[in-house]
Amino acid sequence: MSYSLALSLAVVAFGFRGSSRWILVSAVLVIIASFASAQLFSIELLALPLLFSGALSLLLIQVNQLWAMDRQLTRSLFHSSTENVDADVRLTSGLKLLNTVLPLSEAVVFRYDGSEDLQAVARFKSPLPNPQDPRRNAVWREGIGLCEKAAVTGKIVNQATSVAVPLLHEGETAGVLLIRLASKFSVDDAALLRGVGSQFARNLERESFSRNAARTEVFSFFSQTSSRRKLDALNVLKAVNVEQRCEASTLAHIEDGVAIAYLDGTLALVNPALLSFAGLTAEQVANMDLFDLLHKFRTDVFDEPEIAVRRVLQTGDEYEGELNFEPKNQILNLRISLLRERLNNKDESLIGIAVHVKDLTATKEYEKLKSDMISLMSHELRTPLTSINGFAELLTAEQSLPVQAREFVSIIANESQRMSRMINTFLSVTQLQRKDKQEVLKIPLRLDEVVRETIASLQPVAKKKRIRLLEQPAHRIPPVAADKSLITQAVKNLVNNAIKYSPERTTVTVSTALEAEAVRVCVEDRGFGIPAEAKERVWDKFYRVVREGQEKDEESTGLGLSFVREVVEQHGGHVELDSEEGRGSKFSFTLPRL
Repeated sequence: MSYSLALSLAVVAFGFRGSSRWILVSAVLVIIASFASAQLFSIELLALPLLFSGALSLLLIQVNQLWAMDRQLTRSLFHSSTENVDADVRLTSGLKLLNTVLPLSEAVVFRYDGSEDLQAVARFKSPLPNPQDPRRNAVWREGIGLCEKAAVTGKIVNQATSVAVPLLHEGETAGVLLIRLASKFSVDDAALLRGVGSQFARNLERESFSRNAARTEVFSFFSQTSSRRKLDALNVLKAVNVEQRCEASTLAHIEDGVAIAYLDGTLALVNPALLSFAGLTAEQVANMDLFDLLHKFRTDVFDEPEIAVRRVLQTGDEYEGELNFEPKNQILNLRISLLRERLNNKDESLIGIAVHVKDLTATKEYEKLKSDMISLMSHELRTPLTSINGFAELLTAEQSLPVQAREFVSIIANESQRMSRMINTFLSVTQLQRKDKQEVLKIPLRLDEVVRETIASLQPVAKKKRIRLLEQPAHRIPPVAADKSLITQAVKNLVNNAIKYSPERTTVTVSTALEAEAVRVCVEDRGFGIPAEAKERVWDKFYRVVREGQEKDEESTGLGLSFVREVVEQHGGHVELDSEEGRGSKFSFTLPRL
C-alpha cells in the first residue's frame, strides 16, 4: 500500500514521463530487497504483488489524469461551439437570395443524419401565381428520391426541373436542398448551388450542435456518443472559422466603406465608414441583411439593388455604379463583388459578397474644375473664330476680289468652320467627362424609337449620296435608363460615319436587339472597313484612320467615336467594333435594360 501510494504521489507531482526513471529504479530496488530478505532473513516480501499493485496504481493515476484533461477539453470544446444560431432565419434568407438568381417555384431544405428520414427545416415558395400542377404530389415524391440519392452520393442530382443538392460540410452530408425550377436546370448554376449548399450545411451543423447539448461531461472519455459530439464540435468550429475568413478587422480603419455578407444574405461585417455613408448606427445595422443595407443607397440609377446582386451572382462580374446624392452634395462609387476561396490550383468556392463604397465628391469637384478651365479656353477660341468665319464669308461674296484671293478666302472660311466644329465636339466630350448630372438626365428610353427618329432625320443625307438607309425592325425592346439627347447624338454619329465612309449605291442598316440583360444598337455598312491595327484606336480622341493610298480625312475631327464611347460608358454600357477591310464595318453598343 505504501509503495503504491508513493508511486501515485510521484506521478501526480512530476508526471508519468518525469517520474519514469524513479519508477524503474524503485521496481529494481523492490526486486533486490525481496531477493535479499528471502536469502538473509528467510522473509518473503512478495515482489510480484507489490509490483502489480504499483503498476495498477500507475495505470489508474494515468487514466484519471487523462480523464480529467478530457473533461476539461470537452468543456472548452463544447462551450466554444454552443453559439445559438437560428438556422431557420438564415436558411430562409439564403433561399430568398437564391431566388434572385434562379427561377425558383419551390424550395425545401431537409436535415439529414444518415439514419432517420429527411426532416424539412425551411421552405420557400415563389410569390408569382403558379397554376396547380396535377402531378405535384408525384413530382415531390420523385424529388424525395432525388434527395436520398444526393445524400448518399454527395453529388447534385437533377431530373427535369427538380434539383437535389447535398449540403456538405467536411465531407459529411448535413442535409439536402430540393428545388423546383420554373425552367430547365443549367449546369452553369452548379458551382453556385454547391457554394450556397456549403453555407446551408454550416448553418445546420451549428444549430444542431447548439440545440443538442451534451447531457454530461463526466463519462465523455468512455462514451462513443460523447466522442461523436467532440467531432461535431470540431466541425462546428471549422464552420465558424470558414465564415470568419471573410472578415478582416483592419477594414474598420480604412476610409472607404466596406461591408461583407455571407451567401445567405446575412451581414458579416460593416465598417464604420460604410455606416457613415448609409447614415446608420451599429445597432441599426445589426438587424439588417444585405438588401436592407443596399436599399440605403438607392438613387434614380441604383433603384433595384436585387437586380444588381442577381447579375453579380449569375455572371461573377462585379457591379459598379456612380451614385449622386444631390441633397447631401455627395457622389459615391458603389461596387458589389463576390468573395471566393481558392480550394486548389483550379477550383474556387464562393464564400461571400463584398460591398465597397468610395467617396468621389472631392475628386469630382477637381475634375469639374479642370473641365471648366478647358471649356473656358475653348469658349475663348470661339470669339475670334466667329469673326474670322464671318469676315471670310463676306469677302467670298465680294465680286471684285481676284479669283486667287477668293480661293484663299474660301479656304480660310472652310478651315475656320472645321475648327468651330472641332471645338464644339471637344466641348461636348469634356462636358460629358464631367458627368454633370444637371446636364445628363436619365429617363426610361426606348432605343428602337431613337433609331427610328435618327433614320428619318438622316434620310436626306443618305439619299444625297445614293445610299439606302434601312432600319431592321425588332419586337418588344424594353426601355433603358438614358439621356435622350446624348444617346440620340451617339446614334447619329455612328450613322453619319457609316454614310460618310460608304461607297455610293450601298446599304447602311441600323438595328436594335435584346441580349440577356442589355439592349444592343448596331450600325452596319458596306464601306471601306477598318484596318486591324486601328480597331482599338478608333475610339481615342483625335484619332483618324489612314487608309493605304489615301490621306487623313481633313473634314473629320476625330472626336465622333470618342463621344460615342464616353456616352455609352457613362450609361453603364460598352462599345464594340467588328470590321474587315474592303467588306464594311459593324459598330454597336449595349446599354443595361430596365
